[in-house]
Amino acid sequence: MKMPMPQRKVDDQPAAPGQGSIFAIGDIHGCHRQLEGLLARLPIKRDEDTLVFLGDYLDRGSNAKKVLDIICELRACGFKVLGLLGNHEYLLLEYHKSGDPALVPYLRKLGLEQTLESYGDVTLSQLASLSFLPPEHREFLHSLLPFFETANYLFVHAGINPGLPLSEQSLADLCEIREPFLGVRHQLGKTVVFGHSPFASPYVTADKIGIDTGAVYGNLLTAVQLPARHFYHAG
Repeated sequence: MKMPMPQRKVDDQPAAPGQGSIFAIGDIHGCHRQLEGLLARLPIKRDEDTLVFLGDYLDRGSNAKKVLDIICELRACGFKVLGLLGNHEYLLLEYHKSGDPALVPYLRKLGLEQTLESYGDVTLSQLASLSFLPPEHREFLHSLLPFFETANYLFVHAGINPGLPLSEQSLADLCEIREPFLGVRHQLGKTVVFGHSPFASPYVTADKIGIDTGAVYGNLLTAVQLPARHFYHAG
């Protein structure tokens, strides 16, 4: 069953990074140990480089709370951190905004129970208000961007509709598209760096770099350093 999402255009334009490298990290899904191991391998320079998380921090894995603790600590320590919106965060925020009980089965299907367990006993009212989250976790989720664009790259959770310019992309496609994005070349003139669709190893074509390598399914968590196109992994 397809997850309900509004078909609206996206106009957000986050600020450009500094002049250093960009390190993008794929879907974490509560795999905090892999995240810790991966961050330890990255030669990131706090004052020069930018760290981009491609979304899906929550659900399925054992400790979403610890994942958000780690990311919030990076921000507090002065690292340039940009978080993108994944379909898991999107649906949780939609439930928070609407309180629509019809969304709860979709959240459970996405592995919400594992997220709630990492925060302890959470009631349905706490879920709707997000009051079970520490303030810094709520602030991070509300700050998530639909995409991040530079001169040469577009960072997005799932991909784009290859037949539309960026100004006409829907949030639904940015968060959950697979085909036709995976099978068709787009016309943006830059490389799309994405997660969402798990691969056994990084997916690299002339116009795409996919770095969801299925950490939550027992495979590796992956990062790519750009523009060097150097890949890092932790299992």
